[in-house]
Amino acid sequence: MYLRHDPIYASRRSPVLADNVVSTSQPLASQAGLSILARGGNAVDAAIATAAALTVVEPTGNGLGSDAFAILWDGQELHGLNASGAAPAGWTPERFAGRDKMPFRGWDSVTVPGAISAWAALSERFGRLDFATLLEPAVRYADEGFIVSPVIGSLWAKGAEALSEQPGFAEAFMPGGRAPRPGERFSNPAQANSLRAIAETKGKAFYEGALAEKIAAFADRHGAALSADDLAAHAPEWCGTIDTAFDGAALHEIPPNGQGIAALMALGILEHTGIRNHGPDDVAAVHLQIEAIKLAFRDLDAYVADRAYMTGITPEDLLSPSYLKARAAEIDAARAQHHAAGAPKNGGTVYLSVADSDGMMVSFIQSNYAGFGSGVVVPGTGISLQNRGAGFTLKEGHPNRVAPGKRPFHTIIPGFLMRDGAPVMSFGVMGGPMQAQGHVQMVLRTQLWGQDVQTAADAPRWRFVEGLKVACETAVDPATLQALSDMGHEIEVEAPDAAFGFGGAQLVHRLPGGGYAAGSDPRKDGQATGF
Repeated sequence: MYLRHDPIYASRRSPVLADNVVSTSQPLASQAGLSILARGGNAVDAAIATAAALTVVEPTGNGLGSDAFAILWDGQELHGLNASGAAPAGWTPERFAGRDKMPFRGWDSVTVPGAISAWAALSERFGRLDFATLLEPAVRYADEGFIVSPVIGSLWAKGAEALSEQPGFAEAFMPGGRAPRPGERFSNPAQANSLRAIAETKGKAFYEGALAEKIAAFADRHGAALSADDLAAHAPEWCGTIDTAFDGAALHEIPPNGQGIAALMALGILEHTGIRNHGPDDVAAVHLQIEAIKLAFRDLDAYVADRAYMTGITPEDLLSPSYLKARAAEIDAARAQHHAAGAPKNGGTVYLSVADSDGMMVSFIQSNYAGFGSGVVVPGTGISLQNRGAGFTLKEGHPNRVAPGKRPFHTIIPGFLMRDGAPVMSFGVMGGPMQAQGHVQMVLRTQLWGQDVQTAADAPRWRFVEGLKVACETAVDPATLQALSDMGHEIEVEAPDAAFGFGGAQLVHRLPGGGYAAGSDPRKDGQATGF
């Protein structure tokens, strides 16, 4: 596909065109990755450097205690990596007896963090430069400080208000008793020391060494279940990808325990609708996408969990072409509907995309889940811990019910597009349940409607909430909002705020003549850059 830049939406940005590109949600992190490419590193090296820098400069969305997933094209083959961590061995259902749902904050929301293992695994298998070199920019930002950017500063203030009483949080992230404001300098020497230990041991210190001991000791002090044995038992999984085709373009996602399968299901459902007859912002096109997402999300809630526990309904069942065609037939082209889960078988995140001149492309996402995750920060380390345990359910018999050593349902998903066996686009849309919905919107805008990556990122978005409720950005045409309402959708108009409501997209599109077009979401502080 040739590049067609058509800036029809409000934006101050154009796509960045270069042979080597980095796109992410914070400019200093983008520059960290670019500096590694300039030093002779490949796209994997740059992705690791960018991810490490993001733990420092965007602590609201991720940290050293995050989880991560990646899809990468090595120049010949596509690979998928699942570096999400499992529940501690002490997390039996009985531990949470008497609760209606899993804790959302604090120690009882912390599963084993996997992001550091993702960096190490990617570097060992595909990296070109020394691992310690990749973490140098992050160490410098943590040691010498960085200037807090506007969107992140706003999220930081919200996080501090909610989490100041969580163990270790105020000490790490509220110098002088408050969150740093945009334009102020913030440093984190304790995190710099942890990054050095991780660099020197290629990540082992986090799971078996001094850092692991500090994490486990702090957990024990607060009566938490996470132990040194839990950390030592963690290993990332090279899991491959699952995919669905739409008009010859194949969308690839990480298999469950992530929500990527919902994007595949929605796209497979749309394959059997009349969406091709409409433009990108036509009411009919928006309606069909919403209904497809609703169908996919009902099945997601009912069936998706750690792959090892999906024994009744499998991913293959959910992606069966005949099943998706049958689900498409349930859509009324004129009316919004409540949808139930189908019967496929009878019986708060940061995202980055990097590509290099040799053809390697990396789609990488890491996340604390909610802003600052659990709110727990291990003293003297700068290690903020995610709250991915909140992704479990306590419902008896559900495949995603909490259990020892089990991975929770995850919202974070990297996306990757292929066509005729060749890479097309590395992309992601961070932001909780917006992610699968955002993937569908980005695929259709770039592949069906021919929009360039920056235009696709700029376009106003919608988000299915629940039932008949749909949130739309203020930039959506009022006539479209009224027409959707007339069809039965319960429309809620929201500003594109700093709380991930409509996500943050980063996209890198491979150009037919060589090189890439990169786009970065104007809803974030981010930057697409290259040379």
